[in-house]
Amino acid sequence: MNEKKSYICRCCGEIHDELPMSYGSDAPVYFYYIPEEELESRVEMNDDLCVIDDEHFFIKGCIEIPVLDGEGPFIWEVWVSLSEANFETTIDFWETVGRENELEPMFGWLSTSLPCYPDTVNLKTMVHTREVGYKPFIELEPTDHPLSVEQRDGIKLKRIQEIAEEICNQNNKVTND
Repeated sequence: MNEKKSYICRCCGEIHDELPMSYGSDAPVYFYYIPEEELESRVEMNDDLCVIDDEHFFIKGCIEIPVLDGEGPFIWEVWVSLSEANFETTIDFWETVGRENELEPMFGWLSTSLPCYPDTVNLKTMVHTREVGYKPFIELEPTDHPLSVEQRDGIKLKRIQEIAEEICNQNNKVTND
């Protein structure tokens, strides 16, 4: 398949060699509501797990979107809330080889605000554990939300370029403010 990955960004006017095929969030959306001086006492976090106030539990996973006219998937790395019981189970199996065969999918709420979509916070998800070393697969509830539709039906490279340009535009606004 002949795919053109380089593009001229309408936001910054630069030629980019290839389309970014993933974006991620450093923390659950709720993290950003905590005053900076309270973060150390209220948040325990690493690259994959986060606990806020010893009562809100989050895991980082991947929403994978099939790419219809190129190599994929396109990936959003997102945070999802889990119940305390499911979070503890996840911790118990964190280093267990074969955990993907042991753990049933777990319900969670999407806890990341994604650009280029209507509000994504609190979309219903199922968290599918994968083998040790891989972030969980996040399956959105099948609804008419555009992110859910894209996960089911896939997207084209043109849509990925639109996402890249929107994120570039948002980053430029933050830089210029």
